[in-house]
Amino acid sequence: MLVISWAGTLAGLGAFFHALLQRADAFTAADRKTKPIWLAITGAGTVAMGLFTFGGAGTLFWLAGIVAVLVYLVDVRPKLIEVQRGGKNW
Repeated sequence: MLVISWAGTLAGLGAFFHALLQRADAFTAADRKTKPIWLAITGAGTVAMGLFTFGGAGTLFWLAGIVAVLVYLVDVRPKLIEVQRGGKNW
């Protein structure tokens, strides 16, 4: 369980820094929430997972954190990449 907790926390850090490095207009162009909102979501999710990993705050908080981070990684991140590349090149 500790390995999974660490992996989730590292994924959260990766999602947060990815969101931090993206252009603010890309979020609205991708029809997603704004950059500050996603920074707050990924940051709070990472903190929730980190508290469980390092302090044992609770599984429910860890689960909420990993869901928030995975939504960013699976849904928002690909859209941001697509928008910034100019769409799909078939």
